[in-house]
Amino acid sequence: MKVNKKSIIIADDHPLLLSGLHAFLKEKGFNVISEATNGLNAYNEIIKLKPDIAILDISMPKMTGLEIVKKCRKNNIKTKIILITFHKNRELYLEASKLNVAGYIFKEFALSEIENCLNQVIKNNTYFSPQISTFLNIDTQGRDKMSILTSSEKKILKLISLNLTTNEISNRLFISAKTVEKHRSNISKKLELDGKTNSLLIWSKENKNLLS
Repeated sequence: MKVNKKSIIIADDHPLLLSGLHAFLKEKGFNVISEATNGLNAYNEIIKLKPDIAILDISMPKMTGLEIVKKCRKNNIKTKIILITFHKNRELYLEASKLNVAGYIFKEFALSEIENCLNQVIKNNTYFSPQISTFLNIDTQGRDKMSILTSSEKKILKLISLNLTTNEISNRLFISAKTVEKHRSNISKKLELDGKTNSLLIWSKENKNLLS
């Protein structure tokens, strides 16, 4: 069996779930290098081992999965983080989304989705459980589309959400209005919008949580 070389840390305060996930990943050929049963230990392992990926339960003692993500972002730690949770909580998801986590999965679907999730994250894509739209009434396709935008396009889309005109964006970014219009056209195509005048503004406001 071919073993994926990307290093992975897993953390969950439920021993049975942790051991089950560990065994499953090992069986599928993933390189699990460490595990932890609380958030503080998980964060310390991330600091020490610098894994490529960390799979973290959101609700752990001593430090939650979200708190770990925030500390990693603050300290410029490059580990990609996948969050798993039992909670069908819209606010938790939106907070995780704003932190640009690499993946988000509900625990009851973890074993059926985690392999696909990891394969996507290893390819530098993101993976958000299809069940999110069912349980939280959130359209996750917007995030998938955002992932194909360039950093410049994302920057312009964020400025569009602030009601800035083409000329205002041009002045803000020190680029020509023609360049801004080209970016707007490319963004519309990638987001599969209809090309109407306000389509980008409407989309950017409806998906503002993805632009943070």
